[in-house]
Amino acid sequence: MKITTIGLGYIGLPTSILFATHGHHVRGVDANPAVVETLNQGFIHIEEEGLQKLYNEALQSGSFEASLTPNESDAFIIAVPTPNKQDAYKSCDLSYVISAVESTLPYLEKGNLLIVESTIAPRTTEDVVKPMLEAAGFTIGEDLFLAHCPERVLPGNIAYELVHNPRIIGGVTPACTAVAKAMYQTVVQGELIESSASEAELSKLMENTYRDVNIALANELAKIGLDLEINALKVIEMANRHPRVNLHSPGPGVGGHCLAVDPYFVAAASPTFSPLIQNARRINSSMPDFIVENVEKLMEIASNKKITVFGLTYKGNIDDTRESPAQEISVMLQHAGYDVTEYDPHVAHANIAIEDACRDSSLILVLTDHKEFETIPVSATDVMDTAQILDTKTIVKEHDATLFNLGNMHEAIRKIPQNM
Repeated sequence: MKITTIGLGYIGLPTSILFATHGHHVRGVDANPAVVETLNQGFIHIEEEGLQKLYNEALQSGSFEASLTPNESDAFIIAVPTPNKQDAYKSCDLSYVISAVESTLPYLEKGNLLIVESTIAPRTTEDVVKPMLEAAGFTIGEDLFLAHCPERVLPGNIAYELVHNPRIIGGVTPACTAVAKAMYQTVVQGELIESSASEAELSKLMENTYRDVNIALANELAKIGLDLEINALKVIEMANRHPRVNLHSPGPGVGGHCLAVDPYFVAAASPTFSPLIQNARRINSSMPDFIVENVEKLMEIASNKKITVFGLTYKGNIDDTRESPAQEISVMLQHAGYDVTEYDPHVAHANIAIEDACRDSSLILVLTDHKEFETIPVSATDVMDTAQILDTKTIVKEHDATLFNLGNMHEAIRKIPQNM
């Protein structure tokens, strides 16, 4: 089967490689010439466990090629970004999806399958994409098949989860669902769940909204714990020993192109009936301000204004900085007048010697849960001006410093003279 994938980012590239290593011939299309050039030189441009090895297999078999333009295929997969618009509800910007669909029109033929994998607002497939294809002369479900099949993967483990996770197959018609299911059956070992396109869209959004809402509860608890001088992390640990309770962990905010983006699409589609979703977004979006405010309190008695930020990505062990609260916090601290050194072994510009990052620093601020941060070597803390750590991700296990986190931060702040 010949497949064209439009968009070679964190989802489009692994998806393309997956199909290419399962007997299909794939043309991967991206608008960025640098991405296409890098891939055609034999290298992937994202950090993802095991993906380069799979890409090598696809290249050796001759089943993958990268290009700036589509070509005739049996199936087309749309995997382009869907950012937020800058409107009142941060609704879904469909411009990339619309452009991607338009790019396929000269190559579409009767019997083809078009799948939107991009995360999109509810009813987009039926109300936006379907009319575009009908205007081009196709009858959906008869001579052209259209479906929304959202990914549900964990960055850092995408290659495994694309194969083994359940997959929703949301066809615009039952015939569309059947054709899309037949294609995914060639690569997916997990359950293939049949649905309508609109059900698939809303399901994907609610999966991430569920997590965002629960993280908001934990973040709100962290604020309550600081206010009442109660260790919120200890509270969470004890509460989770209840057989029907599973509180999430608080942190410096929510990032990435899922949890920090998708809930807005639901809220924008139904603003009157989504107050909980909207409030959860406000709580999580407020966490960078909360962290900066309390870092400023911790730094009031510091002998200098140097802070070392550990981690710039939105989650641990990957290189993805999209919507990263860590980056936001770093910039906010710099604007507040602090001398900030960024250290992140997964981000090129911040991959420096840990001792150089910590030299003369008055605070290590851990904002990402990279495995490398579980142990902070003595060689790093020994060169600090004040050996103290604020671990917002509860990742640090071995260290030689004064350690604070979102549970016991009140103990440090309480000791700061109030008349300073």
